[in-house]
Amino acid sequence: MENIIDRIESWMAAPANNALEPGSVLPAFAKPLIGFAAADDDLFRFIQNDIGAHFYWTPEEAFSFAYPEELVPADELTVIAWILPHTRNTRQAHRKAGPMPSIEWSKARHFGEKVNENLRLHVVKSFQEDGIQACAPVLLPEWSRALSEKYGFASSWSERHTAHVCGLGTFGASDGLITPAGKAVRVGSVIVRKKITAIPRTYNTHNEWCLYQSSGKCLVCARRCPAGAISEAGHDKEKCKEYIRNITAVYVEKEQLGFKVNSCGLCQTKVPCENRNPLAKKP
Repeated sequence: MENIIDRIESWMAAPANNALEPGSVLPAFAKPLIGFAAADDDLFRFIQNDIGAHFYWTPEEAFSFAYPEELVPADELTVIAWILPHTRNTRQAHRKAGPMPSIEWSKARHFGEKVNENLRLHVVKSFQEDGIQACAPVLLPEWSRALSEKYGFASSWSERHTAHVCGLGTFGASDGLITPAGKAVRVGSVIVRKKITAIPRTYNTHNEWCLYQSSGKCLVCARRCPAGAISEAGHDKEKCKEYIRNITAVYVEKEQLGFKVNSCGLCQTKVPCENRNPLAKKP
């Protein structure tokens, strides 16, 4: 386990791998958090049935697309997930933003996700070079977006839900994942054919670290949302998507980067869960 953590941390520590934009000396993300879960964890099957059994993958199903020549049982697989926290520089800039995103956030959303994608490829390659089969589900050509009857917009593999199973956080009122490093994060995962000790989850419910869900007080994220997509009823994905695709993405193209980026994330900063679990005791 320590060797895997070292590989990920070392790769992210290299400035060339973790730049806010090409050629920048500013990092896209702070030090990552890493978690592990057994692929036969019952929570993976619960999530599949809850989101959409006809399209959502279990780890062994995702793995079968990468290695169709053999049926690998779940008990031979481990899921590795990581949290990439936005830097203090990006978070500070974004706190001042609204109703449009900061340029720092837009860069982290676009170029930072390229960092995340390259990290997935690096982790998969490093295992394969050791003779261990591995894959990144969201990079598989079979990965696709879908429509959940219960939750609306969905996909065949969710990085946030995977990280939740791996002990890295619980969900907030905005559907964002609240991690020990807060909610201003990006998330990634891979599946490997290797038994690795799972990280025990320190929570019992899917929304345990959300102040509003735990106390009925907060919803600061709702007040930060320029689309009015967050309320006591939860996260309106349709409103959120329409605002991002039709308003902020257009703004990023015209005023910031010269091309469209699905940038917003205002609900992830200037909130109690921005960079910590708000229910955890402060050090």
